[in-house]
Amino acid sequence: MQKFRDLESFPNVFQYPFSVLKEKGFELKGQWQEKYFKNDHPIVLELGCGKGEYTVGLAKLFPEKNFIGIDIKGARMWTGAKEAIDENLPNVAFLRTHVELLSYFFAAQEVAEIWITFPDPQMRKANKRMTSSRFLSLYRQVMVPDGIIHLKTDSRFLYTYTSELVKINDLPVLADTDNLYHSEVANEILSIRTFYEKQWIERGLNIKYLKFVCSKTSELKEPDIEIPVDTYRSFNRGELNELFAN
Repeated sequence: MQKFRDLESFPNVFQYPFSVLKEKGFELKGQWQEKYFKNDHPIVLELGCGKGEYTVGLAKLFPEKNFIGIDIKGARMWTGAKEAIDENLPNVAFLRTHVELLSYFFAAQEVAEIWITFPDPQMRKANKRMTSSRFLSLYRQVMVPDGIIHLKTDSRFLYTYTSELVKINDLPVLADTDNLYHSEVANEILSIRTFYEKQWIERGLNIKYLKFVCSKTSELKEPDIEIPVDTYRSFNRGELNELFAN
């Protein structure tokens, strides 16, 4: 409870009930650079930021960019917000909301890049996947025409699904590896490790990384393929048995 009270007073954290958002709107929409960051630097989002490891880590590496971590779980967000305050990072903010509400907080072409770090692969429902055509269409509403998406995941299911979606929609791929830390793609940026990532690495799981351009050239299509499910996460034993039985 103390962390939630802290968030209410943190100057780098924004929390808006949907009722207020719908009635009054968000005063920084379309004006994040001018009114909050007070510069014209590109805006980069981390969706499902958790403790904000990438939001804060990237902000330290790239002071010439503005970073906003987005998550609905405030207790986790507290860690990154507090670190940004303690280290006096002016290019960091946090937004406590659902990703589905992005267009309430950002105007068209206001976002340059999006990081999606270790999301739930949502193996049962495609429209809940953070890289689905539904979500990419949402990102398109707020991103620049050639905005960049970064996906970092332990899930082979989500990595395969996203790779296929990118392929059938002819989205330009800038980097792609199914074993990040044993590839030429690994660098200082990608070596920032989230709380969950450290757990997966300790379990011997390969980290996958996909970087692509979220082009706005055509309506997005879903891949129509069978993808083997991950058996080590997201489903409890009963759900896995039911899934394989079907």
